[in-house]
Amino acid sequence: MAALTLLLPDLARVERRPPLPLWLARGDRLPDSGAGRDVALRECFEFIGTGVPVAALTHALDAGDDASATWLRADPAYAMVDAVTARLMACGDIGLSREESDELARALRPLFGDAGFPLDAVRPDRWYLRGPSEARLPAFADPAQVLGDDLMRHLPRGDNERQWRSLFNEAQVILHNHPVNARRVERGQIPANSLWFWGAGKLPEWVRTRFGAVASSDPVVIALAKVAKVSVVDAHVALAKTDADILLDTAAIPEINARRTTSIDLKFGSGERVRYQPSHRWRIWRRVR
Repeated sequence: MAALTLLLPDLARVERRPPLPLWLARGDRLPDSGAGRDVALRECFEFIGTGVPVAALTHALDAGDDASATWLRADPAYAMVDAVTARLMACGDIGLSREESDELARALRPLFGDAGFPLDAVRPDRWYLRGPSEARLPAFADPAQVLGDDLMRHLPRGDNERQWRSLFNEAQVILHNHPVNARRVERGQIPANSLWFWGAGKLPEWVRTRFGAVASSDPVVIALAKVAKVSVVDAHVALAKTDADILLDTAAIPEINARRTTSIDLKFGSGERVRYQPSHRWRIWRRVR
C-alpha cells in the first residue's frame, strides 16, 4: 500500500462532504505550515532556493529551457480603471487568440529587447521575459494575490524597481493604443491592456521528491515532477497505484478507499495539515460534525 498526499485549496473553500469531516475529526492534526501554495509545494518538492521559480518551470514545460537564463512571466492582463485607481481583474487566460497574442507581442518586443529582457510569447496565456542569469530583480507579486485589488499596491519593489515600474507603465501605453485591443472592445471582449510580471527565477538544477507518481493539472506541479523524473499521470491512474507514494493536486476530495493507503496527508492552502490513517476510523470518541 502507498501513502497519499492531497494538495488542496484553503480549508474554508473545500466542500465539507464525506469523507472529509471524518478525516478532520479523527485524523492527527499536524503543526500548521505557512499559508500559501508555494509553502505546500516546497514541502512536496526539494530544490535549491527559497521561492518557486514559476516562470522557469512553466517555460521549460512550454518550450524547453535554458538553465543559464533568468525567466520572468509577463502575462497579458486586464486592468480596470475607475475614478480612484486601477484594479487587476484578469491575468493570463483572457481569451486572446494566437494571432492577437503574436500581434501584441510584436509591438512590445522593442521595449523589452532594449531593456535586455527579450519577450517570448510562447502561448496566448503565458508570456515570458528572458534575462541574464545575474539579473537583479525586484520582488514581484503573484497575480492570485492581486486580482480585484488596487494594482498600485502590488507593483515591483526592491532592486531596480524604478526600471520595472517604468516598463510596466510603458507597456500599458503601447497596449492601450493597440488596434487589437480596439477591435476586442468593439466585440465586447476585455482588452489585454496591461502585463503582469511575476514568477521570476532560474530553472532548478535538480528537484527531489518522495513521490513516485503525481496527478495535477497545474503546469508548475507538472514541471517540478518532470524535472524530478517522476511520472505525471491521470488522477484515476494515480489512485489505482499501490506501489508508490502519490501526490494528488485537486480542488475537491476525490473518491478514495482509505483502507488501501498507509496514510492520507491533507495539505490545505491556508496552512492546516492533517494526517489520516485507516486505523483512525476507530476513534469513535471523536465526533464527526
